[in-house]
Amino acid sequence: MKIKPALIALFICCLCTNAFAQNKFKKLNDWMDENALDMGGRAILLIYQNGKVAHSYSVNNMNLRQKLAGRMIAKRQGKTSDADDYTADSRVAIASCSKWLSAALVMTYIDEGKLKLTDTVGKFLPLIAAGGKGKITVAQCLSHQTGIKAPPLKEGLQEMRNISSMDEAIKNIAGMPLEGEPGKVFHYSNVGLQIAGAVVEKISGKTFRAAFAERIATPLDMGNTDWGEGKIPLPAGSAISTPHDYLNFLTMILNKGTFGGKRILSEASIAQMQINRITPDVKVAYAPGEAGDLGYGFGEWVNKGATAAKPGNSVSSPGLFGSYPWVDYNRNYAAFLMTFYVKNKGRGERYKELKKLVDEVVP
Repeated sequence: MKIKPALIALFICCLCTNAFAQNKFKKLNDWMDENALDMGGRAILLIYQNGKVAHSYSVNNMNLRQKLAGRMIAKRQGKTSDADDYTADSRVAIASCSKWLSAALVMTYIDEGKLKLTDTVGKFLPLIAAGGKGKITVAQCLSHQTGIKAPPLKEGLQEMRNISSMDEAIKNIAGMPLEGEPGKVFHYSNVGLQIAGAVVEKISGKTFRAAFAERIATPLDMGNTDWGEGKIPLPAGSAISTPHDYLNFLTMILNKGTFGGKRILSEASIAQMQINRITPDVKVAYAPGEAGDLGYGFGEWVNKGATAAKPGNSVSSPGLFGSYPWVDYNRNYAAFLMTFYVKNKGRGERYKELKKLVDEVVP
C-alpha cells in the first residue's frame, strides 16, 4: 500500500513536535536531577498552564541515610513506610504552605459578610481579650502583624503538640508578651493564623477541619488534603496535601478565585490577599531568610510594591520542609514543587533558580 506524502509529513511533524517538547524541558529536568539529593532525595514538580498540567517531572533517588531517616519518621507517625516514590498523589506534610490555604478559608467568610478584615478578634475570643490582645484585627492575624512576640518556631510547635483544644491554644497565645503595637510589627509565626482559625470556629460553629473541608477542599477537589492527626489543627503549618491537590488550589488563585467554573473566592478577596502589608512603617521582627526582599499579604509572600491598584506579578508560600508553591500572573501559570527536607541552606537560591528555569520554558 502506498502511503500518501501528506501522512508522512504529518508523522514527521508529530515526531518533531514531541522531540521539541521533550527538549524544551530538558534543562529544567536536569536541574531537578542535580538538586534532588539536597532536597531530601525526592522531588516532584507540576506546572499548570492553559487549563492543563503542562509539565510533570519527579526524581526519586534517596540515599541510604535519607531512606533510614524516612523510615524512622514513618515509624513515629505509625506509618509502614516513608520512602515511596513521589507521584502527583503522594501525601506529604507541607508546613507553611498551609498558611495560604488557611487565609483563603478565612476570606470565604469575608466574602459572605460574616466577618470583616477590620473586626477585632476580642469580639469573638474572650480569652484573647482577657490577655489584653482583643484589639488585634483579623487582617493583622492573616499578615503576621499581631504584635505578639511568638516563641521560636521549633519551640512553638513543641508547645502546640501538648495542647488539647483550640481554647487552650488561644489561652496560651493570650499569655504571650507583646513586642510592639499590632499592625506595626511583622513577625512570621504560627500565632496569627491560629487566632484566625479559632475565629473561624466561633463564627461557623464548626471545627476548623470541617470548615476547611466544606469551603476549600471539597469544591477544589482536594480530597487528599487535611490537617493531620494532631489534637488540634495548626492553620499555619499542619496541613498534609498532594501535588495534585495543591495545584488545584493554585489554579483557583491563578484564575482569580474560580475553579472548574465555580466561584470559590471573589476577585476582591484575591486582590486583598496579594497586597503587601509590610509597609515602610512596619518593623520586621522576624522573617525567614528565603523570603529575601519580598513583601507579605494574607497567607502568602508577594512583590514588595504590590498594591490593590498595582498587584505584583507573582505570589508564593514556601514551607519549612522545602515544598514551594507559586503563581506567576505575568506568564499565566502555576507551579508546585513538593519535597521533604529540613536543612534549608541554599533553599532560597534554589527557589530562584527553579522559578527562572520554569519562566524560560512557559510561553
